[in-house]
Amino acid sequence: MTYKELIAFCNPLSVQGSDPGTIGKLCLDSRKVEQNDVFIAIKGSETDGHKYTPQAIKQGASVVIVEDDTDPVQSETVVKVENTRDLLSPLAQKFSGNPAEKLTIIGITGTNGKTTVATLVWQVLKELNQKPALLGTIHKIIDDKVYDSRLTTADPVELSRSMKQMVDEGCNFLVMEVSSHALHQKRVAGINFEVAAFTNLSLDHLDYHNSMDEYADAKKLLFDQLPQSSWAIVNGDDKYASHMVRDTKAKVIDFSFKGIGQVQASILKMTPEQTVLSVNGTKFFSPLVGKFNAYNVVQALLIGTSLGYDGKHVADQLPSCRGAEGRLEKVNPNYQSANEPLVFVDYAHTPDALENVASTLSELKTKNQKLLIVFGCGGDRDTSKRPKMAEIAEKYGDKIIVTSDNPRTEDPLKIIKDIEAGFSNSFSYRSIPSRREAIKTAIQNSDNNTIILIAGKGHETYQEINGIRNHFDDREESRSALLSRKQNTNLREVN
Repeated sequence: MTYKELIAFCNPLSVQGSDPGTIGKLCLDSRKVEQNDVFIAIKGSETDGHKYTPQAIKQGASVVIVEDDTDPVQSETVVKVENTRDLLSPLAQKFSGNPAEKLTIIGITGTNGKTTVATLVWQVLKELNQKPALLGTIHKIIDDKVYDSRLTTADPVELSRSMKQMVDEGCNFLVMEVSSHALHQKRVAGINFEVAAFTNLSLDHLDYHNSMDEYADAKKLLFDQLPQSSWAIVNGDDKYASHMVRDTKAKVIDFSFKGIGQVQASILKMTPEQTVLSVNGTKFFSPLVGKFNAYNVVQALLIGTSLGYDGKHVADQLPSCRGAEGRLEKVNPNYQSANEPLVFVDYAHTPDALENVASTLSELKTKNQKLLIVFGCGGDRDTSKRPKMAEIAEKYGDKIIVTSDNPRTEDPLKIIKDIEAGFSNSFSYRSIPSRREAIKTAIQNSDNNTIILIAGKGHETYQEINGIRNHFDDREESRSALLSRKQNTNLREVN
C-alpha cells in the first residue's frame, strides 16, 4: 500500500507530517513494530493503545493512526481518524490485499457447539473435495497445516494475514468460529459471510458482557451485517433464535427437533457409538453422540446445503466426520481391559454445556453403571456460573470430584469454595484441588461399572496458573492413570 492509498482509505480528520516514502506492515502491538511500519492505536477494555504510540515510534513506525489528539514526536506522520476500531478490520484487509473477497466464508457463533459445527463443516467440505481452511478455538488449519490458536477469533491484523495465507495456498472456503468478543470489538467488521450460523445461547462471558441481553446483542451483530445474498442458519429451538435474525437481510433457515422450525429433525436411535438422524425425511448417521451433538450435526448439514450442495450428498459425508477433539472424546487406551471405567473428556465449561454432556452420558449408562463427574471452573471469569455447575453435576452425577480448571490469577481454593456453595448435600462430592490427583483418584477407584466425565478443558493442552501456561492435557492424564491402574491390577493378580 502506498502512502496516498493509505490516507485516502483512512478518510482522516487531520494529517500531520508528509509522505514517509515507505510503508511497512500494519501493527496493533507496539512491540512488534519495525522500521517504516504503520501503528494503529486501539482503545480496549483493559488498556489504551494510544499510550504505546511513543514506543511504536521509537521502534521505527513511520505512520501512527490515532483517534485522540496526538502531536508528532519526531519525523513520523500522525493520522487522526474518527474511530480507529471501526477502521481496523477494513484497513487490515486492505493491507493484505482483501483476501476475504477471494474466500467463501462461513461463520458460526453461539455459546456452545461452535467448534464442533465448524469442524464438521470443514470435514464435510474436505470430503466433498474442496480445499477449506478452519479458524477456531482449538487451532487454525490452512492447507492441512495446523497452527496454534489462542483466541476463538483472532484480531483483525492476524485474521487478515491468515486469510492471505489461505488464498496464497489455494484455499477456497474458510470456516470460522466467531466469538461475541470479536463481534463486539468489530474484529470481523466488513467481512462478507456467505453463511452465518447460530447454535445456542446460554450463561457465559458475563464477566465481559453486563447481561444476557448484551451478550445476545453481541452475537446478533453477525446476522445484522449479512447481505441479502447470504444465508442465516439458526437453531429454532433456542429462545434467542428469533432475536438473532430479527434485523437480518439474509435468507433464514431455522431447524427444530421440537416441530417448530422450517426444517424438521429427529433422533431415530442413539448408542454410545453413533446417532441415527432424520432431517426432513433424509436418514443418516453420525459417529457423534448426544442430543446436543445432533443439533450440531444438523446445523452442519444445513450449512452444506446453503452452500449449494445436495442435502443427501452432504448427509452421505457425515458418517466420516468425527467433529472436534476434546468434545465428548473417549480417551481409553487401545489395549483392552475388561474391568476399567469408560472415560470421556469434554470442553464443557458452562452450565448449559455441562448439562448437555452429563445428561447424555446419564442416559447412555446401563442399569448398573454409575456416572462420576470431575470438573472445576476457570478463574477470572463469570463467578455466577460456579454454583450452577455444582447443581448440574449433582443432578446427573452419582459421584462428583470438584477440582481446579484454569485458575489463572485466582486462588483455586476460592474457586472451589464458590462451586461448593451450589451443592445441596455435602456428601455428594469431594474436592481435590490438584487436577492431576483428581483424575488419578477418579480412575484408580473406578471399574467397568463407572463412566467418568472429565469436564472443562477438553482439547486444551495447558493449565493456566498465575499467568503461566503449564503443559496439562486431560487426555494424557487419563491415559496415564488408566495404564497405572492396569499395571496395579496386574500386580495384585500376580501377588
